[in-house]
Amino acid sequence: MSTNTTDNQRKVTTRRFIEMKQRGEKIAMLTAYDYTMASIVDGAGMDAILVGDSASNVMAGNATTLPITLDEMINYTKSVVKGVKRALVVTDLPFGSYQGNSKEALASAIRIMKESGAEAVKLEGGSEIRESIERIISAGIPVMGHLGLTPQSINKFGTYAVRAKEEAEAAKLIEDAKMLEEVGCFAVVLEKIPAALATKVSQSLSIPTIGIGAGNGCDGQVLVYQDMLGLNTGFSPKFLRRYANLAQVINDALGRYIDDVKSGDFPNKDEQY
Repeated sequence: MSTNTTDNQRKVTTRRFIEMKQRGEKIAMLTAYDYTMASIVDGAGMDAILVGDSASNVMAGNATTLPITLDEMINYTKSVVKGVKRALVVTDLPFGSYQGNSKEALASAIRIMKESGAEAVKLEGGSEIRESIERIISAGIPVMGHLGLTPQSINKFGTYAVRAKEEAEAAKLIEDAKMLEEVGCFAVVLEKIPAALATKVSQSLSIPTIGIGAGNGCDGQVLVYQDMLGLNTGFSPKFLRRYANLAQVINDALGRYIDDVKSGDFPNKDEQY
């Protein structure tokens, strides 16, 4: 693993993703949905930022990722891109913008790239969306795949439980992962699948895998920042490690502010003109 300062400051690209896998360097990826947070995440040295359709949940308060629109994803991404200097910015194509119609998929991907400045798009699914992925890649747009638990298909599955535990589904996932590599995807997210399966897939591909709830055998990891920073206290899956309890920190700060305003302590004579 390189510790060269210049290398660490170098802009992360899809090509660099492949290089990182080749030299055994793990890829750190986190979500962001606005300029301020993107600036902080990028400044910390994150390799990639995902503008996830999870914005539907954590930003818009929806129960699933399905309601978020292409226009909303473009707006979130536009804000993120302005705050990023180094990380690779990947954006989710939202539900309904690419399934079943490869021409619409290409149009959606082109809009995101042109209007937001994103550097790659992510699509959920395998063989059933192959034509859409091929058409997008043929236009010169990098694609990150996504297999395993695919939240946009929640109504089909009816549950957010671990996927590919059965032999047939595991075999299809392996087949789909190889297909994604063959058609030109530069990476693939593996969500909520058995760790042994994720390791097997990762070792069989030359493109990197990014895990979420898929164990340590993946080439990188991704989490939603509201979850890992303890802002979203109602979500505690097994795979989530909380690195802070910001909900408590913020709540304490807000309480002190309210008290100071009510008591007349804020602003004091040094805080006025």
